[in-house]
Formats: sequence, C-alpha cells, structure tokens
Amino acid sequence: MRHRTHTRSFLERGGFGLLALVVSIVLAFEVLPALRLLLAALAPGGAFDPGKALSVLSSRAALRAAQASLETAFLSSLLAVPLGTAMALVLGITDMRGRRLASFLFVLSVMISPQVIALAFLHLAGPASPILNSLGLAPAAGSANLMLGRGGIILVLGLHHAPLVYVVVSAGLKRIPLAVVEAARVDGAGPLRILADQVMPLLRPHLMGAGLLAFVAGIGNFGIPALLGAPVNYLTLPVLIYRRLSSFGTGSLGDVAALGLLVAAIAIVCVAASQILTRRGSVLLEDDAPLAPFWHLDRARAAAEMFVAFVITAVLVLPMLSLLTAALVPSYGMPLNLGTITLDNFVEVLARQDVTMRAFANSFAYAGGAACLLAGLSIPMAYALVRLTGPARIPLTALLETSYVLPGIVLAIACILLFLKPLPLIGLSLYATPAIIVFAYLARFLAVALKPALAGMAQIEIAQEEAAALDGAGRARQLVDIILPSLLPAAVAGGLMTFLLAFSELTVSALLWSAGTETIGVVLYNLEEAGLASQASAVGVVIVAVVMLAMLALHALGRSLPAGTLPWHCPTEGAAFSIARPVRATPHGSMPGAIDPRPALSA
Repeated sequence: MRHRTHTRSFLERGGFGLLALVVSIVLAFEVLPALRLLLAALAPGGAFDPGKALSVLSSRAALRAAQASLETAFLSSLLAVPLGTAMALVLGITDMRGRRLASFLFVLSVMISPQVIALAFLHLAGPASPILNSLGLAPAAGSANLMLGRGGIILVLGLHHAPLVYVVVSAGLKRIPLAVVEAARVDGAGPLRILADQVMPLLRPHLMGAGLLAFVAGIGNFGIPALLGAPVNYLTLPVLIYRRLSSFGTGSLGDVAALGLLVAAIAIVCVAASQILTRRGSVLLEDDAPLAPFWHLDRARAAAEMFVAFVITAVLVLPMLSLLTAALVPSYGMPLNLGTITLDNFVEVLARQDVTMRAFANSFAYAGGAACLLAGLSIPMAYALVRLTGPARIPLTALLETSYVLPGIVLAIACILLFLKPLPLIGLSLYATPAIIVFAYLARFLAVALKPALAGMAQIEIAQEEAAALDGAGRARQLVDIILPSLLPAAVAGGLMTFLLAFSELTVSALLWSAGTETIGVVLYNLEEAGLASQASAVGVVIVAVVMLAMLALHALGRSLPAGTLPWHCPTEGAAFSIARPVRATPHGSMPGAIDPRPALSA
C-alpha cells in the first residue's frame, strides 16, 4: 500500500496546477509582450510589411542614433572591462585588507539607478558645480559642462558598468580550481606567473562575456544618455524612442516598435553570446575546491589598497559627494559653506511637494508590490521548474529571462502595445493605470526574483519529499512543510533584489507613467529637466539611502542564502591562502544562485 502511495505521488506530483502556473506566467510576461512587439514592427496595421520597419531604421535620425548607441556602448565597455577586471583580480586573488567592504561599495555603485549617477556626475563638473565652487576650482562662468555629450556619456557609462564586469569576472575566478594554483606553486611559479599563465587564460571566456554584457548594457541604457546627451542633442536609440513617443504619442507606436526591435535584437544576440562564452569557461568540477586568494602583497599592499580606494572614490564617493553638496545649497551653483548649507531642499521634496511625495509613495507601492508578488511566486515556480518540467526546464528558464534581457525601453513599448486597448472579454483597460507599471516590473524582474529560489531548490534533497510522500503527504503539504521553510530566505532575497532594482528605475516607467502614477525616477528626471537641480539632487540622495538600506538588508540575509546569490560577496580576510570548501557544479556552469549582471541592472 505504501508503495502504491509513493508511485502515485511521484507520477502525479505537481500535476497540472503548478505546470499551468509556469506556462501561464511564461505566456503572460514573456511571450505575449515579445510577440506584440514583433507584430507591431513587422505587420503594422495587421498586414505583413517589413518594408516600413526598414524605412524607419534607415532614416537619418535612426542611423545617427544607432551610431551614437554603438560608439558609446563600445567605447564605454573598453573602460569598464579593464577597470572591472582589475578590481576582480585585486579583491579576488590578493590578501588586501577590507575586501568585503570594497566589494560591497563597488557593487553598490551599479545598484544606484543610472539617472542618479548621471545627475551626480553632471553636478560634479561645470562652472555651476557646488563642490568645485566650494573648493575654488570651478571653471569660468559660461564654460561648457565637460560631462555633456559623447565623452561624458562614455566616461559615466564605463564607470557605471565596471561593477558588472567585476561580478562576471569574480564569478569566473570562483570557477577556477584551486588545484591549478597549487600545481603551479609546486613547479615554483610565483603569483605573477600564475596569474599570467594559469588564471588569465582560464578567465578569457569570462572576460569576453563581461565585455559583451557591458556593451549591451550601454546599448539599452536610457538614464545616462538622456541626462548627459539629450541637452546637446546627442541622441542614442533609447532616447530617440522616448522623444518620438513623447512627442507623437501612440500614433508613432509602429515606428518606435521597429526601433525597439533593433535594440532588442542587439541585446539578445550579445547576451546569448556572453552566456555561451561564460559557460564554456567554467572548469570547476564537483570535487574541486574553488580558487582562493593566493597572492601575498607584502609591500605592494598599500599600492593595491590605494588603487581600490581610488576606483571606489571615482565610481561612488565623488558622485555621491557631488549629489549631497548640490542638495545642501539653496540653489544650484552656490558654494557649500556654513552660511549656505540648508536642508530646505529635502523638506521641499519630502514634505511640501505633492508630486514628489506621491512619487515616493507610488515607487514604494509599485516596487514593493511587485517584489512581494514575485517573492511569493518564486517558491512554487522554482519547485515546478526543478522537479516537474524535466528536459523542458532549459527552454522555459530561457523564456523566463526574455524580459530581463530586453532593454527596459523595449519592454515598455511592448506593454503599451499589449494594453493600449481594453483587455478582451472583460473590457478592462490597464493603459495609463498603475497596473501597467506593476505588470512591467513583474515581467522585467521575474528572472531576478527567481534566481535565488532556483538555487535553493537545487540544493533540497528529493529524499525529503519521498519520505513525506510515503507518509501520505500530498503535494500541497510537501510544499508547505518542506519546500517553503527551505526556500523562504531565498524568496525574501529575490524580493529585496527586485525592490532594490525597481524602486528608482526610469527606463520602463518613463514611457508608462501618467498623471498620478509618477514614480520617483520619473520625478527626478523631470525636476532636472525643469532646472530644479538642487531638488533633484535631494531626491537622488534619498534614493541612494533607500538602495543602501535594501542592500544592507540583503547582506544581513547572506548567511542564509545559497552560495553566490549576492553579487558583492567575496572571500573574507581570513579565507586567504586556505583551501575553500568544495562546491557543486551547476548544470549551466555558473555559481549556484548567482544573479546574472544583465543590462537590466543598468537600464
């Protein structure tokens, strides 16, 4: 009798309920938006006519924007790759002190939304810079701001995306067996020789993959080119799409869908190539110990620490000081001193301006609601994908990442196309309502929320469920008693990561907001466009504080999460020169639960 119960449980486990949930989510959040975008671009008006899309893409404005996107993305990746790689090597293979703190701060800089970073760098340079005026170093009045235009975009994109490269290369280092280093040591090789002859060749696929990710992140970035390029009419493809849709409304949807399709095609090809390269570069076997720091710096330690401090100052400290300085003066351009320092800008945006207070409330509600929904969905979805889908798991997981791979501006267009008309049968319209923003957040960050739960599910032994099935426990009881307690910390981490990324994003909500549904990213952009730079800076400072609190909450959960879930984790100081505990290889050749540093982090 017990044998029959066991057999029936495992033939029917999951049944159609959980599988239907996964299929429904894939269709709703991934397949339908992508198909609607394709239909609008290639069959405007319902008739297949790719010629119209080609004419849009071959227009002078589109070609110029495409050139601007490609050159800024390519040149910024040339800065991001060596900078991020150098940080990964210094923090990953040396005995430098404070590695964990440095890693946290470096990754924090990329978690801050691009428009906040762009605003900070914009206020760092130029004759009106409060921090330069305070130091007496401001350029002459009337001088151009060096951050505006092509050069500024390349610099800020490169600095902002360097942590993406750092995360990918750090994951690659963890996939190198420690035995490689030990064997080279036995042969008498020094640390520099080990790095050049052993480590770097094994890292080559990860370096190429990281470069592709930095490139595609630059292609899809909206916030930085919008604030640094649009004022001087240097337009990239995302900014051109935003301008056309803002100027011509829904009547230009066919044109912007064609432009969005071009951006999406570039992103998908580059991300797919990056994934192939990084998987081929994974060499860690199940019984291998991963690479641990092996380089005694001795007298060079001070130089390494100065380099790390310089990089963190450039990517985080100086921009944040610039933002804070601009927020503490009565009006932008005044120097900061004891006579001018004021908190009026913070009071204005947090207590007086209805639109700003509403935007903060909206962002907390939309991002928090999406985070809670995705955290709740991640547990049954992870169970269904790992236990029930069999060979279909790989294509389903790939489909679930579609909206994460797409640049945010492209997803926003797809959502507009999908919900511009009332929904069939029920006649309910989501367009110009908060629901369309929440739907876009759910689609965009589903893959982010699901990663930790999938990693945790892969570590749960099936024997526990078999034992419960032998005792007569049904599927629901197994989920509640076994799966839920085990995956709860991972689900909370996925929800926090979703909130962190969604709270101040601009790329999606820039095209989806309407009166009353403004998000804080939109309000910051509008304040800067209106010339209220000090108030925009105050909003930016509050955003950074919220992001840091979310990251600290995630960091506190770190010990309860699968290895590699948090992208800023690196070996502790005490772990240097020790044999690390072996980790199991994953089917896809990546660290278990690692959150992929896709362009969505910077969109």
